[in-house]
Amino acid sequence: MQNFYRKGVTVVELLIVIAVLGIIFLIVLPQFSKSRENQVLKNGVADILSSVNKARGNTLASLNSSEYGIHFQIDRVVIFKGTSFSSEDSNNEIINITTPANISDITLLGGVSDIYFHRLTGAPSTTGTITISTGSYSKVITILATGVVSVN
Repeated sequence: MQNFYRKGVTVVELLIVIAVLGIIFLIVLPQFSKSRENQVLKNGVADILSSVNKARGNTLASLNSSEYGIHFQIDRVVIFKGTSFSSEDSNNEIINITTPANISDITLLGGVSDIYFHRLTGAPSTTGTITISTGSYSKVITILATGVVSVN
């Protein structure tokens, strides 16, 4: 008596494997996209926090005997020297925010989009909030009267 074993994969088995892989990809890919978006938001928040802290630190250290400040735009923050922002100043340090994150709201007292720090105290010229967001997530950065920055 002969035993013949058929080796190979049937069409039905192949279709089942393809269907299972398709379901797995439909579940995993959107989660990966949201995870990436959340990480981009965290990086944008970190960039803004480090820029504000750098401007305040430079001011408190009296670097070049000057004050330093931050100018906020939708897709970037600019560290500037002095008490007023000039886009033409060669000393400006531009920090771009990676898309899809952007600054969606700037609510500083006086309706301004700049803030600078006083040399002796490190206190900001104004206080308020900066909202950074992506399509699904957002964070609010608060600049307090002491110059301390916090995130919700």
